[in-house]
Amino acid sequence: MSENFNSKNIIKYWIESSDDDFKTMLDLYKTKNYNWSLFIGHLVIEKLLKAYYLKVKNEYPPLIHDLRRLAEKADMVLDDNRIIEFETISQFNIRARYDDYKRKFYKLCTENFTTEWIEKIKNVQQWIKTML
Repeated sequence: MSENFNSKNIIKYWIESSDDDFKTMLDLYKTKNYNWSLFIGHLVIEKLLKAYYLKVKNEYPPLIHDLRRLAEKADMVLDDNRIIEFETISQFNIRARYDDYKRKFYKLCTENFTTEWIEKIKNVQQWIKTML
């Protein structure tokens, strides 16, 4: 680590950025932009996991977007339910970005599906924050 490395400031940045994205996720949900709402929901969790990684490893997190891999690299203990949540939420990132997945993902993102996953994202968000 360089002498200029201030993990507390960087962790604070990741948390604040995640909180901003959380608001954006809810705004997109309210305007029925469900697929983009879930895409941003992935970022909410990714940023908190990166803050957690930095806290426990005291080094910059890897440049990956797979939430399960990121959590495992941070030595986070995950039960089967969390693993499924992380794997599913990770797909919101990939599917929202690439054109060949967008149409399928768009159709999957009904109001009910999105409502269910936003609640799960909120739950995961709160769980990670208890460890920060």
